[in-house]
Amino acid sequence: MPYRLARRAAIQWGSLFLLCSSLGAMAADDFAVTAAQMQALGVQLQKLERPAQIEGLSYPAKVVLPPRQESVVSAPLAGVVDQLLVSENEAVRVGQPLLRLVSPQLGELQLNLMEARSKSLLAQKALARERQLFSEGIIPERRVQEAEAAAAQNLARQRQSEAALRLAGIDAKTMDRMAGGYVVLDGLFLRARSAGIVYGIEARLGQRVQEAQALARIADTRQLWLDIQIPLDMRTRLAAKGAAVTVAGREVAAVTSGAGVVAGDNQTLTLRAEVTRGAQLLRPGEFVQVRVPFTGTEDGWAVPLVSVVRQGEKAYVFVRTVTGFRATPVTVLESAGQSVRVKAALQPGQEIATASVIALKAAWLGKSGGS
Repeated sequence: MPYRLARRAAIQWGSLFLLCSSLGAMAADDFAVTAAQMQALGVQLQKLERPAQIEGLSYPAKVVLPPRQESVVSAPLAGVVDQLLVSENEAVRVGQPLLRLVSPQLGELQLNLMEARSKSLLAQKALARERQLFSEGIIPERRVQEAEAAAAQNLARQRQSEAALRLAGIDAKTMDRMAGGYVVLDGLFLRARSAGIVYGIEARLGQRVQEAQALARIADTRQLWLDIQIPLDMRTRLAAKGAAVTVAGREVAAVTSGAGVVAGDNQTLTLRAEVTRGAQLLRPGEFVQVRVPFTGTEDGWAVPLVSVVRQGEKAYVFVRTVTGFRATPVTVLESAGQSVRVKAALQPGQEIATASVIALKAAWLGKSGGS
């Protein structure tokens, strides 16, 4: 194995020696490189597409569930948790039963409904009778008005009883059977009002709960936010709206929608982004690393950091030509991670070297007499 590595290194250095020695009279920044020499040196190329921004530095972000994507199932009545029908991280559909609650208060509400319905029916019959008597001239109109007021009051009490049961999760069909005395419930099922993932069950079997106490939480994770923490001194260089955000290590994309106006204790600002692709790969509450592109008024080319070499105070990239390469000067506008954005006389479709650029630099300097 050492012999093979030494032989490969000898071939590469030999190719570099032949390359430097075979350069003819050309323009100062042009030098010849054959396809065989490129292969021996391990030179790799990248085609330029169009001027573009580069991805910014990596920033921490928290995955946030938008308020409209979360629903809380709470106890409509005081009672005892009789059954738990789902578990955490389980997907549920709209209307699916989550748990069963036994409540003495439910019996009182049913009794109130039956009494209110009965009184309302009697009041309606009394009103019909009074109207008939008034039409025959037997009673004064005042009796009809009093009957109408009594019927309206009893109907209002019936509607109030129905509303209380409706808030408890009882449907209209069941209420009709309750009012007629055909069914009496000792407990009720609490159902999911929206589809999603059960990410929190705060109730325990046999637990006594109070009215309005939260029992379960459901998250619709099809839409998520990223709250990105950026340093205050970077806020003018990051796009607050419409910038494409990527999540490190995941096929997730997001678009920035706005920045906060209040700085945190650690002198950071929250930049919010809405996830547009890959939300199923994230979980609310987790922390990820994201990249946000810099803003810039000048057009620039996003190129790999390794493709840029320096000679003195100047920077260059090696552009592929028909016979070899041209050392093209560039101005580095900004850098982040393994990418830089440069300004140079480049054209879409040109190819630049992205590997073995040190060998190409040696060949260029050997040809031009530089040091």
